[in-house]
Amino acid sequence: MPSSNPLRILLLAFAVAACGGDSASGGTASIPSTPSPVDGAASFAQIQNTILTPSCATSSCHIGSTPQGNLSLAADVAYANLINAVPANANARDDGLRRIIPGKPDSSLLYHKLVFPPGHHAHDYGNPMPTGTAGLSIGQLEFVRQWIAAGAPKSGVVADATLLANRSVQVTQPFAPLAAPASDAGFQLKVDQFPVSANFERELFTYRKIGNTSDVYVSRIETSMRPFSHHFVFYTLNSGIPPGLVPLPDVVRDIRKPDNSMDIGNMLAMGFHVFLGGSMQAQSNYVFPAGTALRLPANAAIDLNVHYANHTDAPVQGEAYVNFYTVPQSQVVHSLSTLNLQNTAMILPPGQVTTATKEFLFNAPTTITALTSHMHARGTKFQIRIVGGPRDDEVVYENTDWEHPQIVSYPKPIVLDKGQGLRSVVTWNNTTSRTLAFGLTSDDEMAIIFGYYY
Repeated sequence: MPSSNPLRILLLAFAVAACGGDSASGGTASIPSTPSPVDGAASFAQIQNTILTPSCATSSCHIGSTPQGNLSLAADVAYANLINAVPANANARDDGLRRIIPGKPDSSLLYHKLVFPPGHHAHDYGNPMPTGTAGLSIGQLEFVRQWIAAGAPKSGVVADATLLANRSVQVTQPFAPLAAPASDAGFQLKVDQFPVSANFERELFTYRKIGNTSDVYVSRIETSMRPFSHHFVFYTLNSGIPPGLVPLPDVVRDIRKPDNSMDIGNMLAMGFHVFLGGSMQAQSNYVFPAGTALRLPANAAIDLNVHYANHTDAPVQGEAYVNFYTVPQSQVVHSLSTLNLQNTAMILPPGQVTTATKEFLFNAPTTITALTSHMHARGTKFQIRIVGGPRDDEVVYENTDWEHPQIVSYPKPIVLDKGQGLRSVVTWNNTTSRTLAFGLTSDDEMAIIFGYYY
């Protein structure tokens, strides 16, 4: 498989400690209570008992037959699954990280994921962990760093257990609204501030009209979200959507009711979404390749989707901004469009591993600059392969973490002739007792290739 360089993510500047350095400066807010450390216990046992088991190896996270990131942190397998293990995150793999490299916190993805203030590394390694919390305390974080730096042994006391009593939070700067582009340089859309109840995940959509009377060409997309965000994704709607399903502008559409049941009516437009962009980082800034820009037609509208996870005992606030920076058409050599290639025909029998493939052939020469994928919780691997020509069956994209799909850009674009195309090869492990098929809810499945092309 050729090298897959990630989308260039330039995180906004925040004053934080460098990865692998000294412990971060403290704040005053408290961290939710966790099991108390055991006097004299081995350092890894302390980490397992006070951090991994209560905060990570929980329902729908890092436990069970389909854990997030293909990483189970259950007590009987966590150590083996961490030490020198290759991570599912492609950006981390490309940067030479392993889940834990003994003696090297800087090269250990686990440590990066536990440092909460954004901006402590330059590439997108997905959301900080534990998701939906204020993060580990300063003491817990430094305890993990000391353990890794000391060689990450399974037995033995190598980190200062008194650190675990330090419950100060990791420091971030207060959230500030993202400054909008100048009127002649682009436009801003936002999801207005909204509450997220304690111990609740809130995901919603709001449909915003741009107000453009002619085509615009987007050369850069910048996003910013309040803490506790899981993702911020934006879509256009394909031309096949029935008029009655087009959302009303500026109306908040929650996909979950207060009792946590799904609001199917608010989800129907999802079946006609075309990926436009997004991020799982608190701040991101993506620049399209030189000479290219994403064309948005006159009178365009964008469906903004935010997901917040609050696993604390107090409510938090959500909010999200996106800036679309534009350039004159005269500066655009290649006008980009978005790929939306769906396999809706998969049938997944209960209790079985199933792989489904589908080919998508192009009726004109096509140049692809970026690819990403979309599947749901039972998906274990999503491959994209080339169909036809000298690169026939070459894997150009692979993702094994359904919840954190990589968006891969190609410094040397993928050039396909007329009659060539892409093939999705998707594998699912249906651990349920019912047959699964394509659908909109998290209990259904999907297999979609998204990307940018001209």
